[in-house]
Amino acid sequence: MLPLAALSGPIPKAGVIVAAGLVAVALLHPRARVRAAAILAALGLAPVLLLADIWHSPQLAIVHRHPLVAVAVAAVGLAVVAALARVVARRPWLLALLALLALPFRIPIAAGGATTYLLVPLYLVVGAGSLAFALPPLLARDRCAERERVPLGAPAAWVQRLLALYVLLYALQSVYSPDFEKALQQMVFFYVPFGLLFCLLREVRWTPWLLRRCLVLVVALAVVFAALGFVEYATKTLLLNPKLVAENQVHTYFTVNSVFFDPDIYGRFLALVMISLAAALLHARRAQEQLTATLILAILWAGLVLTLSRSSLAALLVGLGVLGAMRWRAWPILAAGALVVVIGLAALAVSPKTFGLNQGLNGASSGRAGLIGGGLRLFAREPVWGNGSGSFVERYRALHPGSTQTLAASHTIAITIGAEQGIIGELPYLALVVVAVVALLRGARGDPARAALAACFIALVLHTQLYADFLEDPASWTLLVIGTALAASGRGEVRGSVVEPSAVAVA
Repeated sequence: MLPLAALSGPIPKAGVIVAAGLVAVALLHPRARVRAAAILAALGLAPVLLLADIWHSPQLAIVHRHPLVAVAVAAVGLAVVAALARVVARRPWLLALLALLALPFRIPIAAGGATTYLLVPLYLVVGAGSLAFALPPLLARDRCAERERVPLGAPAAWVQRLLALYVLLYALQSVYSPDFEKALQQMVFFYVPFGLLFCLLREVRWTPWLLRRCLVLVVALAVVFAALGFVEYATKTLLLNPKLVAENQVHTYFTVNSVFFDPDIYGRFLALVMISLAAALLHARRAQEQLTATLILAILWAGLVLTLSRSSLAALLVGLGVLGAMRWRAWPILAAGALVVVIGLAALAVSPKTFGLNQGLNGASSGRAGLIGGGLRLFAREPVWGNGSGSFVERYRALHPGSTQTLAASHTIAITIGAEQGIIGELPYLALVVVAVVALLRGARGDPARAALAACFIALVLHTQLYADFLEDPASWTLLVIGTALAASGRGEVRGSVVEPSAVAVA
């Protein structure tokens, strides 16, 4: 166990609140120099908070034994970030491609007595982008660096305000959490870097040329990941996740996860890419483009099936339904969706054993029904203030002492927020989802890029109700920043958008 000495007292808690405040300033302040200063301050504060958290943990043993080596490694890392920052400063559009390239890759890091898979490559990109975008306004002598940002129209502007509010509330509610260490790690690993990523990508000019290359990049990544999944299935071996290896050995089926630790996260990535490619297909005019997109979709569909991720399949269906409603008329899509639901309920009634309902609802849902029930009980105990940010695992275990760590990790983000943050946190979350959906859908009909972003975001929101990770996933921030940027630019507000059919972006 990690000693709590490094986290005792008010200083770390104050640090988390300050970090959240800096992210809020970077998101909302109109002056470039103030935003730049907040970005660099948050970039420097986050590693300090992390080191305070893990200073006495085993993974830093080499730092204590060989401090000079640690300093040399840190110097090399800073040099790499600085070199990358110079490249991004010369070609700002490159930041978008680097961020999308880094999004899927997680590296195992031991922290807090458990192994966490972190987006270390993305953190490097955020660090380089922060230097590239924040230093020029601070170093400039003229007043051009003080220019005000072009104001966003509502509801796009409210997306940023609600993001800032949510991060601030999470930090404030971590003060009374029984698991402050978890809340600190959430802030350092997710909310601070992803908030900065939002600020940086907001400065990128999202042209059709760049959107087209973003689509090509993520589709290429998805095809490579699917190919790795095929190899895993053929050889019955996995690259990551020893626990999944053990589960595959005791079941008749075999689940693949490619380079992702979790099959559901892998499935989420494939589903989002497929939705974006489907948006391009719906608007493609040339036969070659249509055939290529159809072939790739077939490959990715096969890869998605091998994940056995029901949540990802549901997200894909919802995303495709949203695309269909924006491409044609909404009522036939809604009618078809209702028919699918009726058929599904009828199938459950006719053959419950086929769907595992003979094990009970909790068994058929792999323990999710129990998690929902436990989360609702936690919410009922503290409906207004909640139990504190990051407290779900500890509070759930207190209610269910015999539960395993896997079952004590929530898979329904709305329930988790209600249990941890109460109504105070739940209302901003719900407002953010509603306002974001309105911002992304408004004027998106007839624009394949904006339609893809809206459909991907709605699909992701559904996936978070089945497998959690909303603002803990950089895809949410990336979809929101690109979507609101396109909405603010006025692209797609009228039919006949200038965006090319293949110019679709996805996080």
